[in-house]
Amino acid sequence: MHQLQVELGDRSYPIVIGSGLLGGGFDLGEYVCGDDCLVVSNETVAPLYLDKLLPNLGGLSVDSIALPDGEAYKTVETMQCILDKLVAMRGNRDTTVIALGGGVVGDVAGFAAACYMRGVNFVQVPTTLLAQVDSSVGGKTGVNHPQGKNLVGAFRQPRAVLIDTDTLDTLPDRELRAGLAEVIKYGAICDAGFFAWLEDNMSGLVARDADSLVYAIRRSCECKAAVVAEDEREAGRRAILNFGHTFGHAIERCQGYGEWLHGEAVAAGMIMAAQLSNLPDRDVERLRALIVSAGLPVEPPVIGHGDWMSAMGMDKKVQGKQLRFVLLNDIGDSFVSADYDAARLDDLTGAAA
Repeated sequence: MHQLQVELGDRSYPIVIGSGLLGGGFDLGEYVCGDDCLVVSNETVAPLYLDKLLPNLGGLSVDSIALPDGEAYKTVETMQCILDKLVAMRGNRDTTVIALGGGVVGDVAGFAAACYMRGVNFVQVPTTLLAQVDSSVGGKTGVNHPQGKNLVGAFRQPRAVLIDTDTLDTLPDRELRAGLAEVIKYGAICDAGFFAWLEDNMSGLVARDADSLVYAIRRSCECKAAVVAEDEREAGRRAILNFGHTFGHAIERCQGYGEWLHGEAVAAGMIMAAQLSNLPDRDVERLRALIVSAGLPVEPPVIGHGDWMSAMGMDKKVQGKQLRFVLLNDIGDSFVSADYDAARLDDLTGAAA
């Protein structure tokens, strides 16, 4: 078992990573305030892991709700179902919401926890690679709007993140690969050594080598925890975690939420962001080759220039109505800027088509 800390003063919390942690392998009781909790899962994950989670909660009173599965259900209406359940079980400010599932479950459950009674306790138990390395850490919660990804939400830090790597055994190959996009992101933005490790070990990750996955999850969480500790609410440096996401979120919106998985869209978006950067061609090709080796797309779908610009115009990094992108100086060295080649952006988004 590996444990690291997200350092946020009196709101610091552990990330616990290991095999066999569900089923009582780690006691969550000290992170649950009060005597009752609501486990929020979905119709795919709940039959697999809800019963396994119960021993981790000791003698607590546990209610549960299983949401529909998929990005298309990351909506205000879905969050309302969680709020209705909390009211029906007469939850109070001592109630803890536990998210058991992937990124959609974690984001929607966390947003409900942030809103119910102006904020109740929250625990993350992520079961997909993408959630384990990214969305479960850092306190971003929310839902999508038809006009943009994650436009409605709140910051709500969990009290703990419990990552049982055994849950990846039931993860479909496509979703595992999608999670690898976020792993690659960390190497690209802040850790050249990790990027090189990924180049040497991607085949093992794709093949689900247990030791490789544990290391990739731990290093990804370490990278994110460090950035979040420095800039919790994305006033500055935390925006580097959105490398590839400005383009990727536009792909998700324009294609219809769920048609491209988040990680697939981010993978293609990272190539576009690298091409927009003043990055040597050899490094763009290193990134492309690594993404290809993960079985992820490197070309975006066909989207009209106007649709690209409209979707990206709702990106949360926009300031003064000007697009800003996460760009690379080198592999492992990233920055956020509105100073980029506008003609190159036009070319990438098909303005001349």
